[in-house]
Amino acid sequence: MDSANEQEAMRVLLISSDEADITIVKEVLSESNFLRELYVVRDGEESLDFLFKHKNYIDVPTPDLILLDLDLPNKNAREVLKEIKHDDILRLIPVVVLATSNSQYDINECYSLHANSYIIKPVDLDNFNETIRKIEEFWFTCSSLPSYN
Repeated sequence: MDSANEQEAMRVLLISSDEADITIVKEVLSESNFLRELYVVRDGEESLDFLFKHKNYIDVPTPDLILLDLDLPNKNAREVLKEIKHDDILRLIPVVVLATSNSQYDINECYSLHANSYIIKPVDLDNFNETIRKIEEFWFTCSSLPSYN
């Protein structure tokens, strides 16, 4: 992807075990002209299998954007973020942390692990929908992303 004006349709990986969040993200992004594919994995271990192309994920493409829920079963989001940002290829992928926590400790920790953004999920459904639309607008139309191939 060379520039925001020439942005190709994007592949997004949503890492979340929250079914309501998954449904909202799917609904909002299904209306996008810029989304090629939305992949969903529901825990930290599965996310690393997807990203490192292990087990059932050998042939999956590398996502252009990762939406990472802070609250994950099995391997926690901080461990996932750390592994992503320590890999030479994966570290280039923007990671947006979605969290219910407004703790400054959590925010600082995620940024210290090189998250590209930390967004506190609104509890109100309409506000959460709007937040996902803003993420889409920023990352899909305003940002220029690296090429992974």
